[in-house]
Amino acid sequence: MDLESGVYQNQVKKESWRTILTLAYQSLGVVYGDLSTSPLYVYQSTFAEDIKHSSTNEEIYGVLSLVFWTLTLVPLLKYVFIVLRADDNGEGGTFALYSLLCRHAKVNSLPSFQQADEDLSAYKRDVVGPAPTSFGAGLKSTLERYRVLQRFLLVLALLGACMVIGDGILSPAISVFSAVSGVEIAMAKEHHKYVEVPVACIILIALFALQHYGTHRVGFLFAPVVVTWLLCISAIGLYNIFYWNPHVYQALSPYYIYIFLKKTQREGWMSLGGILLCITGSEAMFADLGHFNQLSIKVAFTSFVYPSLVLAYMGQAAYLSQHHDMQNHVGFYVSVPEKLRWPVLVIAILAAVVGSQAIITGTFSIIKQCSALGCFPRVKIVHTSSKFHGQIYIPEINWSLMILCLAVTIGFRDTRRLGNASGLAVITVMLVTTCLMSLVIVLCWRRSVLLAILFVVFFGTIEALYFTASLVKFLEGAWVPIALSFFFMLTMSIWHYGTLKTYEFDVQNKVSVDWLLKLGPSLGIVRVRGIGLIHTELVSGIPAIFSHFVTNLPAFHQVLVFLCIKSVPVPHVKHEERFLVGHIGPRDHRIYRCIVRYGYRDAHKDDLEFENDLVCSIAEFIRTGKATLTDEDMDSAKHSDEMVVVGSPSTHQGIQFCEDEDGGGDGETAGTSELREIQSPSAMNVRKRVRFVIPESPAIERRARDELRDLAEAREGGVAYILGHSYVRAKHGSSLMKKMVINLGYDFLRRNCRAPTYALSVPHASTLEVGMVYQI
Repeated sequence: MDLESGVYQNQVKKESWRTILTLAYQSLGVVYGDLSTSPLYVYQSTFAEDIKHSSTNEEIYGVLSLVFWTLTLVPLLKYVFIVLRADDNGEGGTFALYSLLCRHAKVNSLPSFQQADEDLSAYKRDVVGPAPTSFGAGLKSTLERYRVLQRFLLVLALLGACMVIGDGILSPAISVFSAVSGVEIAMAKEHHKYVEVPVACIILIALFALQHYGTHRVGFLFAPVVVTWLLCISAIGLYNIFYWNPHVYQALSPYYIYIFLKKTQREGWMSLGGILLCITGSEAMFADLGHFNQLSIKVAFTSFVYPSLVLAYMGQAAYLSQHHDMQNHVGFYVSVPEKLRWPVLVIAILAAVVGSQAIITGTFSIIKQCSALGCFPRVKIVHTSSKFHGQIYIPEINWSLMILCLAVTIGFRDTRRLGNASGLAVITVMLVTTCLMSLVIVLCWRRSVLLAILFVVFFGTIEALYFTASLVKFLEGAWVPIALSFFFMLTMSIWHYGTLKTYEFDVQNKVSVDWLLKLGPSLGIVRVRGIGLIHTELVSGIPAIFSHFVTNLPAFHQVLVFLCIKSVPVPHVKHEERFLVGHIGPRDHRIYRCIVRYGYRDAHKDDLEFENDLVCSIAEFIRTGKATLTDEDMDSAKHSDEMVVVGSPSTHQGIQFCEDEDGGGDGETAGTSELREIQSPSAMNVRKRVRFVIPESPAIERRARDELRDLAEAREGGVAYILGHSYVRAKHGSSLMKKMVINLGYDFLRRNCRAPTYALSVPHASTLEVGMVYQI
């Protein structure tokens, strides 16, 4: 038995390592595309203006030493060994850190957050743990007490998100432009230098035009391209080391950094903006964590990416150390043997496209997270893959990125200024990550404050040095990410402020449940056949928009559902925890509240399946008898909003859910006491049918059976969507600033973004819109 057990354990270890190695291979194409193309432009940006390498090798060795230690300390030490451990249920990125802090310190900015959301398994998983330190408990209390600190934390997270968006504009431009710059050297003709910009623009247009197909169609090519590129640059690096300068390894000593800075002084400090580009794409290791796992990303970087990059930079330095006369051409291609320049050029362009694809997809993801947390105007999100939830496409953002990317490419026309702009965006994101990580160490990991201070001082000093060197280049390109971040930050702030004020207006003007219960035949209210879905942002109470609807049309459907679709500060919500369902008023009124919860990385259903899931969940809520309150209890407002978790139909054990396309179907099946058919109205010729198969045991009480029958009949009558069409205005007496923000900024964004119900694919023939003016 011991021998068999040992063999089984060895097989499990082999399978697990095989999975890890497979993920590590796949991560090369998704995570490291941007980082692996940095050798194309680092030396060219560094030696472009501030540093002119002379007859000695001190400057070249100093730059190589800085590149080596920057790669070692930031991507390897900071991200691989520390930051990757701060995942949010397997997800990474700036908003993952913010989400962790929201759960541990209760600084959540979502106004619709409920106590029931804290019962989510993903929410509770990280909150439980050892007791916080005294300083951590005090810091948590301070954050929860002062609203200004909570806003500062949100602004910090938004700043990181804005810089990621800016990087999504600048990284494709500099990567593709640097790759295409090899055309001039490969042709060995000076007049061909003007070909670079048109060729780069054509490649960028093609890249953005193909985004709507999704990366899963060509994703299988990503890893081979990056692997080929890394093998190529490492092989060329080894060749240059042994052929030109075998002693270049001496430059890895930090002593050469001291010599470099002592000799170059101010020019050397300013050149750090170019050296910084060697870690472009490091944030992707953390941001793309949800697609892979920690171990696979660590294995890929430490065993392949890191050694390949070090060899590539050493090879370039070895070549430059023997060629001091190349003042205008110190880029990557001059160190490539002449016979290999055309093949390397093709591989470089493909690698640049792969790296650009990764940063564009990352930009889509960060905007989706911002939108889910109420910090970005609603946009159309298209999921391009049914297998990978992270592969999304946002049309509005895609074409905006393309226009801005072409603008900076045509406007700058050189790697140096593009590098200045990209470097500032990269280092700002890293600084934000460092600040948020210090809070995570204290509040989430519950470690000593001295450890957090040490983390901030060590990595913050390095990044602050690079940040100041990049900021000095403000007039030489660094103003671009600042301007872009200011625009996106202003947009996010206006949207977030307007969203909060609109929700506050809804809460203050909501209708009491008692008013709803008093509606009856005496007021001329009649119940018509069908289900009425009233979309609302409120998680409790009756929205004021419904009172306007009843006032103008004194009738509503035989089954009324107040539907709230909201996001919670966790990456994913399990299917069995998706729906919260409850009664409003007595059961005989057939009025329900349904709250559908999504994580900031969940895919929202946008087809008929959501409608079926909703009705099935209400049926399951009725069948299981979870609503045990009496009518007397339901009459009081105290119990009117009690909700229970039902989950999605795939988790229901009692009710079987199925669809068929024929018009038939038996009324009874073996083992069932009753079969109700709820039909889905559709404009299609094929008639879909949803069946609730109610088992005979456990027995269903008579009232629940009558309620299910009414729900089935209402579903056969069709579903009508009652939507609010609100006009937002600043109330009288508001300040001029508030009037400008609400009447101009927020109103413009609301009129030009997607409606709150765009994800439901609401049919126009089944929609009722009710207008209302919001004075906020």
